[in-house]
Amino acid sequence: MTSQLKKMKNMLKLTSIDLKKVKTETLIIPVCEDKTIHDSPTISLLIKKAKQLKEFTGKKDDKVIFYDIKEVKAKRVMFLGLGKLEKIDAEALRTFAGRAVKKCMKINLTEVLLAGPCGKNIKIAIASVLEALMEGAFLGNHIFDKYKKEKKLKPLKRINLLVKADMIKKYNKLLTRISTVCAGTILAREWVSTPSNYKRPEQFTRSIVAFAKKENLTVRVLNEKALKQKGFNAMLAVAAGSQSKARMVILEYNPKRAGKKRIALVGKGVTFDSGGINLKPTGSLEGMKADMSGAAAVAATLITAARQKLDVRVVGVIPIVENMPSGSACRPGDIVKSYDGKTVEIGNTDAEGRLILIDALSFCIKKYKPHTIIDIATLTGSCVIALGEKIAGVLSFDDELAKAIELSGEKTHERCWRLPMPDDYKELLKSDLADIKNISSSRWGGAITGALFLSEFTENARWAHIDIAGPAYIKKGDGYCGAGGTGFGVRLFCDLLDKI
Repeated sequence: MTSQLKKMKNMLKLTSIDLKKVKTETLIIPVCEDKTIHDSPTISLLIKKAKQLKEFTGKKDDKVIFYDIKEVKAKRVMFLGLGKLEKIDAEALRTFAGRAVKKCMKINLTEVLLAGPCGKNIKIAIASVLEALMEGAFLGNHIFDKYKKEKKLKPLKRINLLVKADMIKKYNKLLTRISTVCAGTILAREWVSTPSNYKRPEQFTRSIVAFAKKENLTVRVLNEKALKQKGFNAMLAVAAGSQSKARMVILEYNPKRAGKKRIALVGKGVTFDSGGINLKPTGSLEGMKADMSGAAAVAATLITAARQKLDVRVVGVIPIVENMPSGSACRPGDIVKSYDGKTVEIGNTDAEGRLILIDALSFCIKKYKPHTIIDIATLTGSCVIALGEKIAGVLSFDDELAKAIELSGEKTHERCWRLPMPDDYKELLKSDLADIKNISSSRWGGAITGALFLSEFTENARWAHIDIAGPAYIKKGDGYCGAGGTGFGVRLFCDLLDKI
């Protein structure tokens, strides 16, 4: 991990400095196209001056900069358009803050003062406004350049968020929570963006364990010998072709004040997925370092829960393998006996994520008997075809759980959409030779049949599956995330844990 994470703790601050006295490199003001969204007379005056320019009206993505103006002691004042008031929601504010920070990084600034909108026309609760601005600023101030010799950009050392004086004490706890959750998101991002040659199963395991032990989580690692002894044969079949040995990482967070209810999270950890004998074609291989995004999300969530001292018991079960072709790799047509005893015919070695997940799910349910169990995985390309690259699929037989996940996804903008799980689709997974086949007999509905396959190993548990094949990784950066791993799932889980 880069040294950035260590420096982030005190990077973001709330302030109520008088604009006429403050000395800052840059003051950034969000501007609404059609309404006033600030209470400050000084800011309102500055916006009025900016809108006198024909090229700036406050439309989304509009930008203008004033230098050394008499109204404030700032070297520059940057105005960024938000568009019409009706379009301003939490995500618009997150994106504004992220864009603002990134623009400052590009001109090599070290600090910035963001003016938080708090006018009476803003219909969003002030806590939600501040939360969105904090998240956007914190997450936007991250650069993954560990493997670059020349570091062209540097994160800002200080981001000040301008608010009313009576808000500072009131929302400092919110600031601490958001900073902690965003640091966890960035940890997951960095794990995902790390190339596969630096995170083979043994290496990835060591990294997770090192972070987890710092937070006093209970840590247990099952090596290949232990996995064989306990019968994790589906998982081991996936790992059979690689020189790197499989690992199962188990993290437990057991706060003293929490009740008996335990939430279990299971994350797919394929550090590189070649497809195995069913080798992926060029164009599909290059992004497969991100096939452990579910594992990264689960590990980072457990670490974040411990840092936050949440009053909920959480266990994270993380199967970690590398899926490679070789003389020892499993083959299409092989039959393996899973942890729970069911036999699985391997119809396609590229449907490997579900094989490691079924052993992890069965083990977790048997050992921990959780109140709720959720797995998260970059499972199917079919889900990306159905929902695109920005929305995850949620599949569950439990309406209440599925709805809770969707609502947390809506709040954090880690969006999730529920897909159906029709019983008759199970017919597509039938095998003539084994209890079940790991691939559907139809080319259609792969996200659904993948989840139905997993469901056969969840007994009667309250379970949900989140398919993040789309939003786990982006090739081009957006408002508050650079190109690479997105850390999808960490903010969602941190919002969800105490609601289920």
